[in-house]
Amino acid sequence: MKDRKEYIGRVSSNKMMKTVVVAIDRTVKHPRYKKYLKRTSHLKAHDETNTCNVGDLVKVIETRPLSAQKRWVVLDVLRRAKEL
Repeated sequence: MKDRKEYIGRVSSNKMMKTVVVAIDRTVKHPRYKKYLKRTSHLKAHDETNTCNVGDLVKVIETRPLSAQKRWVVLDVLRRAKEL
């Protein structure tokens, strides 16, 4: 079996049922100017128990297509967001 991709990111939205949007931050070096830039990817991930809140640090893993845009599953909540 192939190794599936895993990413760690922050939950940016949980307004859908059993789905969260996870923001993955990465830095890339500009080819000409050699400056490091911050790039963000947004992934829709399946949250079966609906326990993730905005700001939580989560680990997501690649899976089969669950819907038109969902191809990731929340594997674990690493750190909860601080309540206001």
